[in-house]
Amino acid sequence: MLSKRLSALLAAPLLLAGCNTVSAVGDNFAAAVGLADEAPRSYASSEVSEPTRAGMAVSDEPLAARAGASVLASQGSAVDAVAAMFFTLSVTYPASAGLGAGGICLVRDATGQVTEFDFLTRAPARGGAYAVPGAVRGFADMQKIHGALPWQRVVAPAEAYAATGFPISQALSARLAAGQNVVRLDAALAAEFLDESGQPRATGTEVRNPALGLTLSQIRLGGAEGFYSGAVGARIEAYSNAQGGAVTLDELAAVRTQQGPARARNLGDMTVHQPGARTGAGAFTASLFDNLSRQRGAGEASIIAAVRQSLASFGVASLPQDLGSTGFSAVDLNGQAASCAVTLNGAFGSGRTAAGTGVVLAGSPRGPAGLASAFLTPLIATGGDNVTMTATGAGGPNGTAAAAYAVLEASRGRVPGKRGDLRSTGAAPFDTVNVISCNATACVALSDPAAHGLGAAAEVATTQ
Repeated sequence: MLSKRLSALLAAPLLLAGCNTVSAVGDNFAAAVGLADEAPRSYASSEVSEPTRAGMAVSDEPLAARAGASVLASQGSAVDAVAAMFFTLSVTYPASAGLGAGGICLVRDATGQVTEFDFLTRAPARGGAYAVPGAVRGFADMQKIHGALPWQRVVAPAEAYAATGFPISQALSARLAAGQNVVRLDAALAAEFLDESGQPRATGTEVRNPALGLTLSQIRLGGAEGFYSGAVGARIEAYSNAQGGAVTLDELAAVRTQQGPARARNLGDMTVHQPGARTGAGAFTASLFDNLSRQRGAGEASIIAAVRQSLASFGVASLPQDLGSTGFSAVDLNGQAASCAVTLNGAFGSGRTAAGTGVVLAGSPRGPAGLASAFLTPLIATGGDNVTMTATGAGGPNGTAAAAYAVLEASRGRVPGKRGDLRSTGAAPFDTVNVISCNATACVALSDPAAHGLGAAAEVATTQ
């Protein structure tokens, strides 16, 4: 039976975790969090860590980061960039992002106001193995309010990759190696990512997903309605019901994004904006920072102790190794910043692709990886009138810890300037942190030093 505290952690997004967990959190906890002496301490310098006065994008998957930077170079906003990255990730990184996903974003507009957008997956009314997805609606709503480019521009890069092909990155290759048993059970995933011998295709191999390209075409032309209604929605409903799920067309059409002010707290001279208490992610992040404030010491030991306390308070004793989550963010030259984290509730979500759509369906939040949404940690830190940092943790408490560590270090005057300044969660596979760190004149985009992501800068020509 779930404890009252764990129920509270899950209540807002209705995440009811199953009991089939495989990776204990208790033993060797500091190493699992990636902050202990056992964690790697030597990292290669980032190739993109030179501070630059430019728009910035960072992601776990390089093609997605480049898509975000390209949008910024076209004078798109930070929200245009994260939307482009999300749709690109749905093609190039389907282990952790997809049209069937849900998530949370924080957006700082040019006036300095920070708004939270919640579009988490939810369980269908009649149960089943698949989730009702929220991400397409969420990014469409954000882009309508804060975008500077036409909607078609932010969807088109992903559509092109799906239709014409893209090379498997090192980032995706690592996920395919770990999740190959899941991929083998789905005909569409297997056809795209496994070779004739049933092994994951090598890094650099070009693959494509024409069905997903057609779905993205519908989204490009029809916006969110092109996904939730019409032929795409009907195919998702038909597949779900044929496979023992219970996602209905009415539930898809009823998906809405929740918006509200982000929660703010002061750390030194910085104001850190985080998800609010209405979601499990907000509850866990708030608990972590509250426990950190009670620590007498500083640094890594205090982070480890705070995470341990937060997990214990919510009754979390173990978690699946891979929660199928990823984080990404962008800043532009007009003062806008966007920090996002999304999840499929498990590696490759449910491990099933809705026939005729190319859409990998997220696992139900009532399934074994249902706690995934509780550990999405988009953060935006500001100092005065400027964005100081975006930090995005995803994949579990380790990602939350790494994001918190980054902002705490910045609040103490130790602003990350290279990838090695981040304390990666590489000791716990697939839990990642990505950061954009800024001062008054320049920013630097830093991807997880133990992973294969990319931070990309986009020089934007200005007119006199």
